[in-house]
Amino acid sequence: MLGYKMKFEALLERRLTAILAADVVGYSRLMGADEAGTLAALKRHRRELLEPKIAEHKGRIVKLAGDSFLVEFSSVVNAVACAVAIQRGMVSCNEGLPKSRRIELRIGIHLGDVIVEDGDIFGDGVNVAARLEGLADPSGIAVSASVRDHVGSRLDVGFVDKGEYSLKNIAPTIRVYTVSLGAHPVAKGSEPAGVVDRGYELSIAVLPFTNMSHDPEQEYFSDGITEDVITDLSKVARLHVVARNTVFTYKGKAVKVKQIAHELGVRFILEGSVRKAGERVRITGQLIDAQTGGHLWADRYDRDLTDIFAIQDEITHAIVNQLKIKLLPEEKKAIESDPTTSVEAYTYYLRGRQFSHTWTKPYLLLARRMFLKAVELDPNYARAYAGIAECECAIRDWHEKEFPLKSILDMSAKALALDPNLAEAHASRGLALNHDGQTEEASREFRQALALDPSLYEANLYYGRFLFAQGRFQEAIGFFERAAEIRSDDYFSPIHLMGCHLSLGREAERQRWARIGIERATRALERNPENASPAHRGALALAHMGEAERAKEWVSRALATDPDDVVAQYNAACVYALLGEGERALELLETVVPQSSSYHVLWFNQDPDLDLIRDDPRFRALLDALGDCNAAGP
Repeated sequence: MLGYKMKFEALLERRLTAILAADVVGYSRLMGADEAGTLAALKRHRRELLEPKIAEHKGRIVKLAGDSFLVEFSSVVNAVACAVAIQRGMVSCNEGLPKSRRIELRIGIHLGDVIVEDGDIFGDGVNVAARLEGLADPSGIAVSASVRDHVGSRLDVGFVDKGEYSLKNIAPTIRVYTVSLGAHPVAKGSEPAGVVDRGYELSIAVLPFTNMSHDPEQEYFSDGITEDVITDLSKVARLHVVARNTVFTYKGKAVKVKQIAHELGVRFILEGSVRKAGERVRITGQLIDAQTGGHLWADRYDRDLTDIFAIQDEITHAIVNQLKIKLLPEEKKAIESDPTTSVEAYTYYLRGRQFSHTWTKPYLLLARRMFLKAVELDPNYARAYAGIAECECAIRDWHEKEFPLKSILDMSAKALALDPNLAEAHASRGLALNHDGQTEEASREFRQALALDPSLYEANLYYGRFLFAQGRFQEAIGFFERAAEIRSDDYFSPIHLMGCHLSLGREAERQRWARIGIERATRALERNPENASPAHRGALALAHMGEAERAKEWVSRALATDPDDVVAQYNAACVYALLGEGERALELLETVVPQSSSYHVLWFNQDPDLDLIRDDPRFRALLDALGDCNAAGP
């Protein structure tokens, strides 16, 4: 009998593989509340997100039933990348939905030996993945040490060590890690690359500080303080700090500390407020242990505005002291090294950064003035020089003659000379080099920016656009998705993602991003009705969704708001092209193209929104004329 068993097992196919197990959180509750709606939503998520992402990452669906699915990958890196893409995608899908209607997943991943029979897989490898899935938080990913070790620093994620676990019916204990979807930490010392922390105790979320100034215009200042405290705490290697893009999803919401801590997988929460009045500032802060609900530290700072940097340093040191972390000399130096010594310059920089996010010419010019004032006040302010270069490049996209390329390159070089490790400076230099036709050098600068700060919104957006203009749509998708995740108000990236998926024939993904794009553009338009940008970009989303009349209404609004906006005119042409109104599209392009830069020769040639008129002789003549003009030079 023993001999027969050995022979039988020898006939079975075994292989080492990465196994991903997932299920829906609270499935019974969701079905009880709305059975038909839950089933319809699940089918939509599978069709539009899960199955495309699994195929994109070369996974094989082994089982797909009810509220769970099992997937096999030959690559561990692909398995984790797929899980991350799915969870980030689910966050976008749940955007705007009440908690009771959100469909959230738990995912577990293990690298192990499996038995293969008739396309199905069995064995401890599968069982471990299923147990890990049960240990994951809602919208989270839990992996075994073997997965963590194989992935290392290959992906823009970190790993939080949760310790050893005895899993049901699994003999040896398993070391479990959760995947941190926020900013990827820089490995320091002998710590393995990609490891965020070796203990759950040392994890913190800094909630957006409340603006108590009774002036919405001061929002940029309280947000800037929050971001700088997050940046300072992130310099401490032993402390896992939730990324800015994640915590800012809670901005303006009334939520309980314990609930937030559970959702983010942290023990400590820092919350506070900022009141700025004239030359005085009041900042309050309190550090809460979410496990006990106790306040570990609280303080109030009533100071002159000139003390703002000292206050930030004091808050950081107070938290570090409360958590009993001994700072390394280089960490202490990094925390106390302020980007500028001028509070006035800092204030102008924060305001400029707020204006620059709109990406329309009037706001970009306004942002540039803020940055210029900042460097006038502090000639050594590297971030402000990077901001100037970025604004001038963005304007130069459509107004090539307004800012000489040499001065932009000099400005970005100045920023890098002051701070060689400033990610914003590398990103802005990448823009300038791309305008100069130095594509290899531009690509290198974008990649360097992302290496220094994977969560820098601008670096992800600009590199995505760089790849898009070269027709590298599949590569661009990941960077646009990351940008859309980093900033929940970003409607630019969803618009680009629609074009990417249109070019790749992925209709479900195209429609999903169109829905996200119009939702975000609508919110932006409600906040700033005088801004044409969300109107003409929202019109594109409506055109992709086939809502012709609404798309035309949004186009009309954009052109009425800013009739001289060349970008609005171009996007209007794209809307009419998508709707099959080629004559109207070509009329607009005949106005737009003569004003375009050499950079846009590439863009016009690649933009999928123009595919329906691409073979029209008038369109070809426009591109030929633009190419001849640029070849002739000034």
